[in-house]
Amino acid sequence: MNELNPGVSDLLLVIDVQNDFCTGGNLAVPGGEEVVPIINRLGQQFENVAITQDWHPVGHSSFASSHAGKEPFSEIDMPYGPQTLWPDHCIQASHGAELHDGLDLPHAAMIVRKGYRKQIDSYSAFFENDHKTPTGLAGYLRERGFKKIYCVGLALDFCVRFSAVDAANLGFHSVVLENACRAIDMMGSLDAARKDMADKGVLVV
Repeated sequence: MNELNPGVSDLLLVIDVQNDFCTGGNLAVPGGEEVVPIINRLGQQFENVAITQDWHPVGHSSFASSHAGKEPFSEIDMPYGPQTLWPDHCIQASHGAELHDGLDLPHAAMIVRKGYRKQIDSYSAFFENDHKTPTGLAGYLRERGFKKIYCVGLALDFCVRFSAVDAANLGFHSVVLENACRAIDMMGSLDAARKDMADKGVLVV
């Protein structure tokens, strides 16, 4: 892997590298665990690292099991817009919600937990799916003086995409390192993600 030579105003944002998104998990992303050694090597290049963690209560509104007659990967309308329904995953304090135990980022200074409000999902590291309710990450990054955010993790076409786009919309230089991500690629979601990121000024390398 080429050296990135990140500076003091650059941050590696590691998104949702959790057991439920890896092989054997309740919402496994194909090849999800393959990002772990890549991210560990990247982490050695970055002085500044933050991590996100999907953190749902039991019975979260984004779970298909919370809606009678609905199947995982179907879609419903929520007050904040369309919502894909998922298998139960990343339930608070469960094994599935834990960060993958191969992840080796001891210098990560922050873990942002998202999706913990029962009635709204949260793909982005910055906002819940209403695109209004903040997680607080942007304020942390600004107060620390970070300018460029490198996004990696799971899944490229959902949480990485929305995090990277929100970072760009918030005025950060947003970069996605694609070889350190894996995608679900559901019904054209990967192509849509690539187009959206390009349109919003996210650099995908």
